[in-house]
Amino acid sequence: MMRDDPGSIADVSGVTVGHCTLAQGAIQTGVTVVRPHPGDVYRNKVPAAACVINGFGKSVGLVQIDELGVLETPIALTNTFGVGTVANAQIRAAIAANPRIGREEPSVNPLVFECNDGYLNDMQAFAVDEAHYASALDACSADFARGAVGAGRGMSCFELKGGIGSASRTARIGEHAYTTGALVLANFGRLSQLIIAGEAVGRRLQGEAHAKPEQGSIIMLIATDAPLDARQLRRLAMRAAAGLARTGSVYGHGSGDIALAFTTAYTAPHDADFIALPLLINDARLDPLFQAAADSVEQAILDALFSAETVAGRDGHRRVSLNEALKTRT
Repeated sequence: MMRDDPGSIADVSGVTVGHCTLAQGAIQTGVTVVRPHPGDVYRNKVPAAACVINGFGKSVGLVQIDELGVLETPIALTNTFGVGTVANAQIRAAIAANPRIGREEPSVNPLVFECNDGYLNDMQAFAVDEAHYASALDACSADFARGAVGAGRGMSCFELKGGIGSASRTARIGEHAYTTGALVLANFGRLSQLIIAGEAVGRRLQGEAHAKPEQGSIIMLIATDAPLDARQLRRLAMRAAAGLARTGSVYGHGSGDIALAFTTAYTAPHDADFIALPLLINDARLDPLFQAAADSVEQAILDALFSAETVAGRDGHRRVSLNEALKTRT
């Protein structure tokens, strides 16, 4: 099964991604960092909004995003038990760059998302430490790996090997062309649910069906260079659910499905008395961006599946890659 180059979230100018991967025996995990721009995000905050599709997640920072409508740190992804450690690392990094934080200036709002990689990774080992966040941050680049890397190392998707995937699309509104890119941490779904380009591939691969409930999660990050405010970005984030549904997900009871959208079109300077907004896109003209968000999320999920390698981890558990499954079961 062939696929075209899906692009990546880094097609939005200024956005970079870095990984730190831990892969040894029962430890199959890591950290992934998304930088919305190359500068200090605390001093030049980024407009953002989140949408919780199903809330079975343990993230840090969603309340502040909802209230303030901006990012103050890069976005971090890791496993469930690593959230607190990575949040501490984000705070320390912000303080190192801005020593007045928590003293003469307000505190900083870290942002960490998670999925549970406990099938392949021994989460009880608490293998993720603060240095791994720093390593992922230092590795940020427009050219980054996908699949079983960084936070995606131990993730499962449709009972196959999941992980990090990315894609992008162009949306045209009037005379303007805007880039919308997605990055996902894919860790959800049962094999029988998997749909690729409208085809029920999972049913063909599975053979005998079973009735286990969907208990995974997915984090969907959407970047755009379109001039939107936080309210509009929340509307854009909601369209991630359309792309997720196309792959077969039903957002099961135990699933943590969270989307966040941000724009690089402008920043909110920390020290400014006023913020100069660009001309914002009329809500009635947003449909091309909604389409681009749904398409890029769908393709990012497939990118995670096609990019991942087969991984063995804790207690002999093993997740086969989609590529291997297609070769051996069809």
